Amino acid sequence: MTMHLNAFLMGVGHHEAAWRHPRTEPRRVTDIRHYQQLAQTAERGKLDSVFLADGLALWGDVRHNALGGLEPLTLLSALATATERIGLIATVSTTYNEPFHVARKFASLDHISGGRAGWNIVTSATEAEAANFGVRRPAHSTRYHRAEEFLEVALGLWDSWAPGAVLADRAGGVYADASKIRPLDHLGTHFKVQGPLNVQRSPQGRPLLVQAGSSEDGKEFAARFAEAVFTAQQTLADAQEFYADLKRRLPAYGREPYELKILPGISPIVGSTEREALRLERELEELIIPEYGVRQLSGILGVDLSGEPLDGPLPDVEPNPDGQQSRQKLVLDLARRERLTIRQLIRRLAGGRGHRVVAGTPEQIAGQLQEWYENGAADGFNVMPPLLPGGLEDFVDHVVPELQIRGLFRKEYEARTLRGHYGLEPAGRGRAA
Repeated sequence: MTMHLNAFLMGVGHHEAAWRHPRTEPRRVTDIRHYQQLAQTAERGKLDSVFLADGLALWGDVRHNALGGLEPLTLLSALATATERIGLIATVSTTYNEPFHVARKFASLDHISGGRAGWNIVTSATEAEAANFGVRRPAHSTRYHRAEEFLEVALGLWDSWAPGAVLADRAGGVYADASKIRPLDHLGTHFKVQGPLNVQRSPQGRPLLVQAGSSEDGKEFAARFAEAVFTAQQTLADAQEFYADLKRRLPAYGREPYELKILPGISPIVGSTEREALRLERELEELIIPEYGVRQLSGILGVDLSGEPLDGPLPDVEPNPDGQQSRQKLVLDLARRERLTIRQLIRRLAGGRGHRVVAGTPEQIAGQLQEWYENGAADGFNVMPPLLPGGLEDFVDHVVPELQIRGLFRKEYEARTLRGHYGLEPAGRGRAA
């Protein structure tokens, strides 16, 4: 099995100053043709999937960034008709949705795409999101308890149609075997759902399940449910520790290591020479708006840093137990380990919000990916181009061929479904789960 590569599509690039760079067109963040072209580029590179993040509030400071994009499931339905093989992963929160709605939408996307749907499962961690639903932000543990029950209900709904339920027997006048379609009759702490789902069993049985939290609750949730994990680590040692920890948790849920792929985020700045890559990195850094960076950093840490001197150290900050715990810890560890000023920390986070940024030639970037992949730190990578579309084109046209030369990545698709790309069978009732 070779490494897995996912293209994380975000507006016109992951660098917070991408919209100001002449290689991007910031008005395209709501242009369907922009995303169709990106998905087609990723498919040309034989990547496993494309992924769309999401939140239920306007992220960041719209005065200083190209924000306000499209809803992911709607967008992926459009991308499904413009592509043939690449997987389509959407972020949907379990905090302010209902499982019947979500199960129905993902089953529909799986049918529309011919079995290429994936769900990045998140809980909504910000006060701004809670305010859009007229509630207070739930505690961290409450969000995860709800998420666990949410998943149990969704899995049950996808299984409410057994394989072979549809007969389409026109001569006999029988469309479906009703004995293979069953109600769910779920009654739990958070949900009461009768079922069955009003969408037939989809090609994959259920979407690929993806998770992105790295807190203790998040890791336990991933060990129980997830088939891929998007994560953020800055060092090889930290990535190895996370990888081993998560894989060790799987046997408690009757699962094997191959059933969960761990994909750290990487933002590659590709140049034909190292000097060219570093020059592009400097160009982006010079376009950073400090006011925006401070606001973003304040949001991650849950502390107002607007009055702190940019060239002074980060003040003592205690992680917010109800916020984004794993990302808070990563940022605080980075600042303390490298003794960064607030200005320096903003620059380090601008390219990937805590994910690793690598600037270099295709050979240098491929070498770093190979090191992590071959040393127990990753099963693949969540690729976060700093600029779009150019950064994705650079990765597909120059880094992917280098990985193929090294025997680390496929040259052609071998499967037609997203679960197939991950070496997994269709899942659910009547199938291997």
